[in-house]
Amino acid sequence: MKSISYGRQNITNEDIDEVVKVLKSDFLTQGPKVKEFEENFAQYIGAKYAVAVTNGTDALHLCNLALNVKPGDKVISSPITFVASANSVLYCGGEVDFSDIDEKTYTLDLNKLEQKLKNSPKGTYSGIIPVDLAGYPVDVEKLRKIAEKYNLWITEDACHAPGAYFTDSKKQKQYCGNGAYSDLQIFSFHPVKHIATGEGGMVTTNNEKLYKKLKLLSSHGITKDTDILEENHGGWYYEMQELGYNYRLSDMNCALGISQLKRAGENVKKRNKIAEKYNEAFKDIEQIKIPFVADDVYHAYHLFIIRIKKRKELYNFLKESNIFTQVHYIPVHLQPYYKKFGWRKGDFPVAEAYYESALSLPMYPTLTDDEQNYVIDKISEFFK
Repeated sequence: MKSISYGRQNITNEDIDEVVKVLKSDFLTQGPKVKEFEENFAQYIGAKYAVAVTNGTDALHLCNLALNVKPGDKVISSPITFVASANSVLYCGGEVDFSDIDEKTYTLDLNKLEQKLKNSPKGTYSGIIPVDLAGYPVDVEKLRKIAEKYNLWITEDACHAPGAYFTDSKKQKQYCGNGAYSDLQIFSFHPVKHIATGEGGMVTTNNEKLYKKLKLLSSHGITKDTDILEENHGGWYYEMQELGYNYRLSDMNCALGISQLKRAGENVKKRNKIAEKYNEAFKDIEQIKIPFVADDVYHAYHLFIIRIKKRKELYNFLKESNIFTQVHYIPVHLQPYYKKFGWRKGDFPVAEAYYESALSLPMYPTLTDDEQNYVIDKISEFFK
């Protein structure tokens, strides 16, 4: 059996053809494909606006800039996420705090979050960055009620969850990133994600003011919009109105993203079928804890995470069988850099217990039946 990784991109001939068209066109960057990708993605997610950027980390950074995160501001996030969720706050001079995760969903425990806010002086925090871990949607409706009570903004890290949804109190499906309850939402188009552009990211929002600020900040803070120019010397004239960054995504990346987006919905269905097969195979193996999914949730399954006691032994056993699993994630507060801020083991016991036993199995739409059967057989063999 050839090597099987935990995640893998799928590039088709159609994807290649679309990129080649751009290579033969007049625009490699700052051209029409950027706007097309933004509009198509916004429609897919269900948001009013979308801004294509260089990667998910830059998307987070831009959100914090647009929300005016500054030195002295404190933002809460999950300890179980990629470090960029927290790092993006530090880039702006802000401070990061964490709140523990839910034992079932592995996303922020909203009850513990609210208790943390209750026990803190009023005005301690500026905002929250919840994470839709593995593709499981945070209940941002409930989170919005908490945020409004404490005057907090919400930036939803939905990198794992395009296509996922939860059902709100009005029995409406709320897709991750649609902006119904959060201020800003971010996505990543890294190769192992649902949509691959090589590197790339997107910010979505329903707030026009934030959208315009994101567009400005993502392109050096420069504008040629005649409606907001302080002066106008002619058709060549532009103004730098903010200290921005070059976070623009190229037309080549966007062409690939447009093509990949056409398969995104179908690929989430394939991921769910793969998850169903894993669940059926492992449901009677008492040493394996399979993912929890509530009845009113549609999981996007960027990752399929099991919990086992002999994690390292299973990881090595599978590696010897050419199956490459991964762990998502090492708690951010236990990273050496974050320990400098005073975080220690024991601060977030649920997150730490999760880390000790979590393992991400191969999960991607092109995983074949034979490959998945091989993974299942090897795991079953290990536990026998």
